[in-house]
Amino acid sequence: MKVCPYIEASFQIIGKKWNGQLIHYLSLCDNNTVHFSDIKRDLSGITSRALSLKLTELVENKLVEKVVKIGSPVIISYRLTEKGIALADSLKPIQDWARDYMDVNISMESEEKEFDEQ
Repeated sequence: MKVCPYIEASFQIIGKKWNGQLIHYLSLCDNNTVHFSDIKRDLSGITSRALSLKLTELVENKLVEKVVKIGSPVIISYRLTEKGIALADSLKPIQDWARDYMDVNISMESEEKEFDEQ
Protein backbone atom coordinates (compact mmCIF):
# COMPACT_ATOMS: atom_id res chain seq x y z
CA MET A 1 0.00 0.00 0.00
CA LYS A 2 1.31 3.45 -0.91
CA VAL A 3 0.92 6.69 0.97
CA CYS A 4 -1.62 9.05 -0.57
CA PRO A 5 0.28 11.53 -2.77
CA TYR A 6 -1.86 14.41 -1.43
CA ILE A 7 -0.90 13.59 2.17
CA GLU A 8 2.73 13.26 1.11
CA ALA A 9 2.66 16.62 -0.71
CA SER A 10 1.01 18.42 2.19
CA PHE A 11 3.54 17.07 4.68
CA GLN A 12 6.34 18.24 2.40
CA ILE A 13 5.17 21.70 3.46
CA ILE A 14 3.78 21.44 6.99
CA GLY A 15 6.26 18.77 8.03
CA LYS A 16 9.20 21.14 7.72
CA LYS A 17 10.34 22.89 10.86
CA TRP A 18 8.49 26.17 11.54
CA ASN A 19 6.15 26.00 8.53
CA GLY A 20 3.08 24.74 10.38
CA GLN A 21 3.70 27.12 13.25
CA LEU A 22 4.09 30.07 10.87
CA ILE A 23 0.85 29.22 9.07
CA HIS A 24 -0.95 28.91 12.40
CA TYR A 25 0.59 32.13 13.74
CA LEU A 26 -0.42 34.12 10.66
CA SER A 27 -3.96 32.76 10.96
CA LEU A 28 -4.19 34.32 14.43
CA CYS A 29 -3.08 37.78 13.32
CA ASP A 30 -5.46 40.60 12.36
CA ASN A 31 -6.36 40.18 8.68
CA ASN A 32 -3.95 37.21 8.64
CA THR A 33 -1.21 39.83 8.20
CA VAL A 34 1.93 40.53 10.25
CA HIS A 35 5.35 42.14 10.09
CA PHE A 36 8.60 40.16 10.15
CA SER A 37 9.65 41.69 13.48
CA ASP A 38 6.39 40.62 15.13
CA ILE A 39 6.84 37.03 13.99
CA LYS A 40 10.45 37.06 15.18
CA ARG A 41 9.36 38.39 18.58
CA ASP A 42 6.49 35.94 19.06
CA LEU A 43 7.99 32.70 17.70
CA SER A 44 10.65 32.03 20.26
CA GLY A 45 13.65 30.12 19.03
CA ILE A 46 13.54 30.97 15.34
CA THR A 47 16.50 32.88 13.98
CA SER A 48 16.09 35.81 11.58
CA ARG A 49 17.75 33.80 8.83
CA ALA A 50 15.50 30.77 9.35
CA LEU A 51 12.42 33.00 9.45
CA SER A 52 13.43 34.71 6.23
CA LEU A 53 14.03 31.37 4.49
CA LYS A 54 10.74 29.91 5.74
CA LEU A 55 8.72 32.95 4.69
CA THR A 56 10.33 32.81 1.24
CA GLU A 57 9.45 29.12 0.99
CA LEU A 58 5.82 29.77 2.00
CA VAL A 59 5.61 32.61 -0.54
CA GLU A 60 6.96 30.28 -3.25
CA ASN A 61 4.29 27.72 -2.31
CA LYS A 62 1.65 30.48 -2.61
CA LEU A 63 0.56 30.06 1.02
CA VAL A 64 1.82 33.48 2.08
CA GLU A 65 1.97 36.77 0.21
CA LYS A 66 4.72 39.31 0.78
CA VAL A 67 3.21 42.81 0.83
CA VAL A 68 5.54 45.75 0.19
CA LYS A 69 4.28 49.29 0.84
CA ILE A 70 6.54 51.81 -0.84
CA GLY A 71 7.25 54.89 1.20
CA SER A 72 9.67 56.17 3.72
CA PRO A 73 10.33 53.76 5.27
CA VAL A 74 9.37 50.79 3.10
CA ILE A 75 6.96 48.59 5.07
CA ILE A 76 6.98 44.84 4.47
CA SER A 77 4.36 42.52 5.86
CA TYR A 78 3.27 38.95 5.24
CA ARG A 79 -0.26 37.62 4.95
CA LEU A 80 -1.92 34.32 4.30
CA THR A 81 -3.31 33.75 0.85
CA GLU A 82 -6.64 32.00 0.32
CA LYS A 83 -4.65 28.77 -0.05
CA GLY A 84 -2.81 29.50 3.22
CA ILE A 85 -6.06 30.24 5.06
CA ALA A 86 -7.46 26.90 3.88
CA LEU A 87 -4.35 25.15 5.19
CA ALA A 88 -4.59 26.99 8.52
CA ASP A 89 -8.22 25.89 8.82
CA SER A 90 -7.16 22.29 8.23
CA LEU A 91 -4.71 22.53 11.15
CA LYS A 92 -7.56 23.21 13.63
CA PRO A 93 -8.49 19.51 14.01
CA ILE A 94 -4.83 18.72 14.69
CA GLN A 95 -4.82 21.40 17.40
CA ASP A 96 -7.98 19.85 18.88
CA TRP A 97 -6.39 16.39 18.79
CA ALA A 98 -3.24 17.68 20.52
CA ARG A 99 -5.35 19.36 23.21
CA ASP A 100 -7.08 16.04 23.89
CA TYR A 101 -4.11 13.67 23.67
CA MET A 102 -0.81 15.52 24.14
CA ASP A 103 0.67 16.54 27.45
CA VAL A 104 1.53 20.19 26.82
CA ASN A 105 2.60 22.45 29.65
CA ILE A 106 1.14 25.91 29.11
CA SER A 107 2.82 28.25 31.54
CA MET A 108 0.36 31.13 31.65
CA GLU A 109 -3.36 30.82 32.34
CA SER A 110 -4.16 33.60 29.86
CA GLU A 111 -2.30 31.76 27.08
CA GLU A 112 -4.29 28.59 27.78
CA LYS A 113 -7.56 30.56 27.61
CA GLU A 114 -6.42 32.20 24.35
CA PHE A 115 -5.71 28.84 22.73
CA ASP A 116 -8.96 27.31 24.00
CA GLU A 117 -10.92 30.11 22.28
CA GLN A 118 -9.45 29.33 18.85
